[in-house]
Amino acid sequence: MEGKPPIRRDLIKRERYLCPNSIVVSRGCPHTCDFCYKEAFYKGGKSFYTQLVDEALAEIERLPGKHIYFLDDHLLGNERFANALFDGMNGMGKVFQAASTVQALLKPGLLEKAAKAGMRSVFVGFETLDNENLAEHDKYQNLNRDYSAAIRRVHDAGVMINGSFVFGMDNDDETVFDRTVEWAVEHSVETATFHIMTPYPSTALHDRMSEAGRMLHRQWDLYDTRHVVYKPAKISAEALEKGYWRAYKEFYSWKNLFESAGKKEDIRASLRHLSYAGGWKKFEPVWDLLIRTRQVTRMLPMLEACLAAYGRFESVVENKPKRQIDQVTPVPELPIIPEVVPSSQSAYSNELRKISCPSQG
Repeated sequence: MEGKPPIRRDLIKRERYLCPNSIVVSRGCPHTCDFCYKEAFYKGGKSFYTQLVDEALAEIERLPGKHIYFLDDHLLGNERFANALFDGMNGMGKVFQAASTVQALLKPGLLEKAAKAGMRSVFVGFETLDNENLAEHDKYQNLNRDYSAAIRRVHDAGVMINGSFVFGMDNDDETVFDRTVEWAVEHSVETATFHIMTPYPSTALHDRMSEAGRMLHRQWDLYDTRHVVYKPAKISAEALEKGYWRAYKEFYSWKNLFESAGKKEDIRASLRHLSYAGGWKKFEPVWDLLIRTRQVTRMLPMLEACLAAYGRFESVVENKPKRQIDQVTPVPELPIIPEVVPSSQSAYSNELRKISCPSQG
């Protein structure tokens, strides 16, 4: 992504957005889950790119205020890039939200660098608690990973989790909804994003489903991860949609929010959990009013305070010279080396990829 022109942020009407400082410093993802749109989007070419680190840091320095929302599919996807980025951000006093994988969060030192640089919330694609489902969809980066250990590491670093879960995989039955919600609450996952598995056109999953005669229609406006567009294996389409909505309702019930937040050892972390999750899902009419009246940006200081756990995890500001983008020296791009998959998993794809979901927290 060398030489990408700076974003025309003067065109952004900042008063209309809670998070006007959204940014992307990479494209795509190094993993290859069969339900992700990414491989189809980048078909015939490379499917993961990063910006030059100095260019990315110069863009970040130009952003006003503290909060940043990284929209990258996998900000930690290239370890060398991520390490250099977080080293450069350390001392800027930023707080940011990003997306990663279980695999990356378990790597020694990388998460800690991200947290020191200001990461306070991370979107994590758990997708399913079933190893057969993970294997079937080539989500090798989650196979045999200790989800509980990853969650502990993230929370110990002062970072919240937005867990992503996909319902309707072939080994899912009608118990999957309650089991998933109970697991997320038990592990004190702050927010959750649920999805109905959706075979996007030109993905490996769509090709497989089409060949098996399991696709129901081509009404593309319903391919939104909220509607069933294929024939599920162990559950009816009606039960799948109802279970999806029930999972949201149950996870964000006040009972479960208080129970989950109460598992935190630090009182400010508990308060952050409750106010962040409750504020996101329990006051949607208020957010709608703020957006319509173009007052939503006024809530940004509250979001920043919440992400920092009300002073518990403040970001440190250091005086550093500003980077001059025209002085950046291009650095050769380094190859990403896939992890070797154990022979017991040789039947699964050992290529790399992660689902890109429509929202992050």
